[in-house]
Amino acid sequence: MRNNQAVTLATVLLAVLMFPITLTGASIALPDIREALHGDLAAVQWVVNAYNTTFAGFMLAAGGLADILGRRRVFAFGTALFAAGGLLSAVAPNLLLLDVLRGVSGIGASAAATSAMAILSNAFTGAARARAFSLFGVAIGFGLAFGPSLSSLLMTTLGWQAVFWLPAAVGVVSLLLTPLLPESRDPAARRVDWAGTVTFTAGLLLVITGFIEGPALGWGSPLVVVAFAAGVLLLAGFVVVERRVAQPMFDFDLLRTPRFVAAALAAAAFVTVMVPLIVYLPSYLTSVMGQSPREAGATLILMTAPILVLPLVAGALTRLVPENAVLLTALALLGLGLVWLTTISADSTAAGLAGPLLTMGAGVGLSTGLVDGMALSSAGPGRSGAASGMFGTSRLAFETIGIAVIGSILASGTEGRLAGAGYTEALHLSLWLMAALIAAVIILFATLTRRSARALAAAA
Repeated sequence: MRNNQAVTLATVLLAVLMFPITLTGASIALPDIREALHGDLAAVQWVVNAYNTTFAGFMLAAGGLADILGRRRVFAFGTALFAAGGLLSAVAPNLLLLDVLRGVSGIGASAAATSAMAILSNAFTGAARARAFSLFGVAIGFGLAFGPSLSSLLMTTLGWQAVFWLPAAVGVVSLLLTPLLPESRDPAARRVDWAGTVTFTAGLLLVITGFIEGPALGWGSPLVVVAFAAGVLLLAGFVVVERRVAQPMFDFDLLRTPRFVAAALAAAAFVTVMVPLIVYLPSYLTSVMGQSPREAGATLILMTAPILVLPLVAGALTRLVPENAVLLTALALLGLGLVWLTTISADSTAAGLAGPLLTMGAGVGLSTGLVDGMALSSAGPGRSGAASGMFGTSRLAFETIGIAVIGSILASGTEGRLAGAGYTEALHLSLWLMAALIAAVIILFATLTRRSARALAAAA
């Protein structure tokens, strides 16, 4: 690997490493934040969901801006905004301001992450690109694997504020290295589809609001009903807008590429399962099973540690078997782990949970990085910015909705306390629903990749 490629990879991975850490850190810190800033469950949930919603909602616009203004420039802007939002979150005096700042951090993360994928896709080719995206997966895996434990340690020694300022500080280091990155842009890109950005982001935000506020206000509450109705209308309006504007940020041609759609579905399925469990499983371990926060973080490593090492294994496996087979195996492992985890109860131990948690972690680990490379390679370098925006948006939108849906099931089952006897039953229901989702995605993924293989064979 040439020196400039090594610097590019190191700078991008340093920034990308912080995005899962700030998510897992905020999740672990929710009980302490609720106690310190005196908010109800819905307000505290926005600490996670505000970040995820803006992360998902602005990725398409960020991808378009990266193609127009330059991937390095947008990466620098996003990293700076993420760092500023994190540093200010650490000193936020109330929950409302903290939620707003988390949304700001999500916008920055969306710009940096989208540009980072496009930078890697353009800076590397062939086997080097595969290795780069494998390391991309390792960076995400490291953040997911050690984020809970690191956050627990930081909270114990420095307080909950540290889970925000530490990722921001690392983001500042990455920002200082940004001038060393190569610049690239799409010569055909001319403008950003702001109408699409507004309708999509607002629609997603309103749907998430309905899921978060539903358990507390009641599902028939006027606010909840209006939020769902307006959100669905805005998302439908987004589809109409994208079909009429001259340069839509949502490239419908990519939806005619079965391989891209298969990768997007698989990526969405993995995060829709993994991230809600990272967010809510620690509270079950502490409030129902009686573990300390540090013990809960250690238990969660059983699920997240495989993500640290298996992306490189997956890259090696693709030299022996098709990547489709590796990803189907990963989906099957995730589904098996979910079904196995339905045995969890108040009497469970960390050793008893090792089997299902390691199985799920293996599934996610095999897919991390590999599915990203599959999506971008199917789009081609000319559309890497738009493709990474669409790919990241689909993944994060489903992740955010998954957190909100699972959170609403758990909140309804525990009367908003995330504790008590009803928690186990609500968690079991959530696990079965996620297992059913994985089964459906396996069928769709196999169908789409088989169709793509037939099209390639016919073209050859």
